[in-house]
Amino acid sequence: MKMTIGDTDVTVVWERNESVAALKELVKGHPLTVRLSMYGGFEQVGSLGTELPLSDEQTVTQAGDIVLYSGNQIVVFYGSNSWAYTRLGHITDKTAEELAALLGNGDVTLILSAE
Repeated sequence: MKMTIGDTDVTVVWERNESVAALKELVKGHPLTVRLSMYGGFEQVGSLGTELPLSDEQTVTQAGDIVLYSGNQIVVFYGSNSWAYTRLGHITDKTAEELAALLGNGDVTLILSAE
C-alpha cells in the first residue's frame, strides 16, 4: 500500500494485522482520500469513512507512527502521545523535523492506494 501526504510520497512499513489487511482491501479498487486535521500540536487525524477491526493497546507514539483511533480514524504523528491505539505502520523515510514540516502547518490530504 502506498501513502501520499499532500504531494509527498512517503515510505511506510505496514504492520501485519487485521486492521492493515482491511485497509489494503478498502483501497484495492480505488485510492482513498482522507482529509487530515491538526490536533493537539503533534498529530493529524482524519475519518476513513468506515470501521476497521481494532486491536488497541496502550502505547507511546513517536513521529512517523500511523495508528487507527476509534476504529474509523487514521492518525499520523509528527510528535509523541500516549494512548490506546491500533498500530497501522510507521513512516521510515522522513526525520521528525521533516514530518513536522510536512504535517505541522495546517490541514493536509492523505491518499492511500494499492501498489
